[in-house]
Amino acid sequence: MRSDGTRVKGLSPIVQALPYIMPRRFDAQNWASDYADEELIKAFIRKKRREGHHVTHMSVLVAAYYKAALENPKVNYFVMNRKVYRRNHFCFSFVILKTRADGTPDETPLKVFLAPEDTVFTISQKIQSHIDKNLEATHNNNADKFANAAFGVPGLARLVFWLAYHLDLHGLLPRKTIELSPFHTSLFITNLASINTSYIFHHCYEFGTTSVFVCMGKPVQDPLAPAGTRKKLLPLGVVMDERVATGIEYSRFFAAFERYLKRPELLEVRLDGQRAEA
Repeated sequence: MRSDGTRVKGLSPIVQALPYIMPRRFDAQNWASDYADEELIKAFIRKKRREGHHVTHMSVLVAAYYKAALENPKVNYFVMNRKVYRRNHFCFSFVILKTRADGTPDETPLKVFLAPEDTVFTISQKIQSHIDKNLEATHNNNADKFANAAFGVPGLARLVFWLAYHLDLHGLLPRKTIELSPFHTSLFITNLASINTSYIFHHCYEFGTTSVFVCMGKPVQDPLAPAGTRKKLLPLGVVMDERVATGIEYSRFFAAFERYLKRPELLEVRLDGQRAEA
């Protein structure tokens, strides 16, 4: 019945049992830290910018994540109402900081849909397009408008979110609402390095379908680098819902994710590995 996913059948008994043992997403959260080679990523970004391509840390990480997810699709599953679903698309959400018309800072959540034919370049373009549109002080995206309407009438927000939660629980939340919700996403990612902050382990929201949250922190010195060098690493804090994939499946996914971060040139072509149309 869900517009964003299909019920997965034929799961092993233990995988079927996990959502009953851990019915809430915060019950099933596992935390892991990882480190990407900051010098390698920066070198790739500089090289591509000299060639006329706008590439960022976020676009590289998202491209590597999506390519690894195409090869290990279970990380794009989600659990709702103790049932496991295969998401029928891939999208990611993130938050930008913007300034209101009165000069006060504000945050706006954005959501970007990707396709198998995307590359690191098209992902970068999609991210920048969403940012440019939503940085306007007078602009409110659909998620902002929904929240403003809900909080515009005293007591309405509680009813609206209670109703949305329970409709979602039973697969009845309208497609349009799911499409605008940043909490119904394959991946939620945040870049705390942009505000000069260390990485954190950010929880996966109980509302919605987020199964993985990745946080980038400000680069740190590589403790294993030879004396006298200043090699830096990009720390990543990862929180994942263990109910959507087994340990070995997550292990294979993160091995692929790290492999593409080490060879970002592989992200310049279609992420599904298919030949681009002439």
